[in-house]
Amino acid sequence: MDLELRHLKTIRTIADAGSLTKAAAQLGLAQPALSAQLKRIERTLGGKLFERGRFGVRPTALGEFVLERARVVLPAISELQQEAVRFGSAGSRMTGFRLGGTHGPLLGGLVDRLATAHPGVPVTTFTTWSEREIAASVAAGRLDFALIGACGEAPAPEPQRLSWREIAVDPVFVMLADRHPLAGRREIGLAELATEAWADVPGDGCFADCFTLACARAGFTPARVYETDTASCIHLVQVGRAAGLCRATLPPTPGMVTRPLAGTPLTWRHLVGWHPATPAANSAAEVVAQARAAHADAAARSESYTRWLADHRTAAGAGPMPDGAGPQSSGHEEADPGPPKPTGYPGPPGDIHNIPQKDN
Repeated sequence: MDLELRHLKTIRTIADAGSLTKAAAQLGLAQPALSAQLKRIERTLGGKLFERGRFGVRPTALGEFVLERARVVLPAISELQQEAVRFGSAGSRMTGFRLGGTHGPLLGGLVDRLATAHPGVPVTTFTTWSEREIAASVAAGRLDFALIGACGEAPAPEPQRLSWREIAVDPVFVMLADRHPLAGRREIGLAELATEAWADVPGDGCFADCFTLACARAGFTPARVYETDTASCIHLVQVGRAAGLCRATLPPTPGMVTRPLAGTPLTWRHLVGWHPATPAANSAAEVVAQARAAHADAAARSESYTRWLADHRTAAGAGPMPDGAGPQSSGHEEADPGPPKPTGYPGPPGDIHNIPQKDN
C-alpha cells in the first residue's frame, strides 16, 4: 500500500484527538475500522506511530517524525487545490453540469430536470457509494455538484471547503417481502424485526453506527448482515431472506413493500454541495430548487411515504402537505428559507442504506 494524503490526515486527526475513539468520531468511522486502517498505515511506514495507554494515545518517535512532515504537507496541498480551482475557474462560466451522487432516485430526477431546463447543455454524472469521494471530487474541481445523504444530524463531508444545502429530510423505512407477516402493517416497530437478517449496500458515513444504536435501544443486536450490491439487496428482500433499510422515496418495487418504522428512529438528510469559488456557485440556487422538485416527485411516487406524510399531517392538524422537508446549510453559505418541513415530522436527529461500517 502506498502512503496517501488521506492517511496523513488520519494520522494528524488521531494525534490531535488524543484517542482512537474521538478520532473515529471525527472521521465518521467506527473505532475498529480506524484501528485496522492505522495498522495498515503503520505497516506501510515500517513501525508503530502511536503508543496506546490508559489515557489515550501518544505519538512514538516515528509518529512525531511523520506528524512533523504531515503538518507541513497537508496545508500546502490544501492551499494548492484551492488556488488551482480559483485559477482554473477565474473569469469562466459553467458550460455544463457535472453531477456526482450516491444511490437513489434524486440524481436521475435532477438530471432530467436540468436537461429539460437547459436543452443542449451537457449534463454528466458520476456515481459511487462513497459520499466522501464525491465531496472530494467537488472540492478538487472534478465535479460541479455533489448530491449525497447524511444520517440524522451528521455533518456533511468537506465542510471547510464546500457549501451545502439541505434538500429534504426523510424517515428511514424498512423493506420487506410482500408476503412477510408484517407486510400488511401500516408501520412496524424496530423491535419486531429483532430476528431478521439484514441486507445492505456499502457506505462510508455513520449510518451503521446510528442503526446499531437504534437496534440497541430497541433491545437487540442485528444477528446477520449480507453486504451486497443494490440489485442483490433487493433480491434478498424479495425472496424473504432479509429485511433492508431504505429512504422513504424508494419507488414501488414488485415483490416487496416499504413500511415506516414506528417512532421514526432513523432519518436521512438529502444534501447538495458545491465549491463556492467556482462557477457552480452561480448556478447553485437553480440546482437546489431542481433537486427539491425532484425529491417532491420521488416522494409523490411512493404510496407508503405519501400515506406516512398524510398520517403525520393529520395527527398534527396541519394544512396541505408540503413538497418536502426544510433545508439547512453548512459551509460557506447563509441559510435559505426553503420549503417547510411536513408538520408533525420529528426533525433531523442508493435509496438503500448501508448497515456495517466500512473502512476506507
